[in-house]
Amino acid sequence: MGIDNRVPDALIPNLQALCQHVLEPLRQQFKEPVFISSGYRCPALNSCVKGAKKSQHMKGEAADIYSRQGSKRLREWYLWMVDNLHFDQLIWETRANGSKWIHVSYKRTGGNRQQVLRGRELRG
Repeated sequence: MGIDNRVPDALIPNLQALCQHVLEPLRQQFKEPVFISSGYRCPALNSCVKGAKKSQHMKGEAADIYSRQGSKRLREWYLWMVDNLHFDQLIWETRANGSKWIHVSYKRTGGNRQQVLRGRELRG
């Protein structure tokens, strides 16, 4: 899209915290790669992809992840994260075409809500 989506230096600690407290523990538990389809998004990119106006992606606090092993493995990840990890939000997302992913966020400051949601079906 030609958008400069470089992460501002001030947000790098947020991304590091997300990796340290959520993504790396998940990877270690299942001994497999965690694929990220969307991580940091600058406001312009977030707008282009129709992200939430206050998306945690713009703060470097969120990632959309998936497993190449499919939705069964993704569900295992989701259930394990609910029971074992500290996070702000965990959302099971689905597109109308059947693709699935998990949106997970972690706040380095300000407290994490442990909010578990099932996202609305997304078109497209």
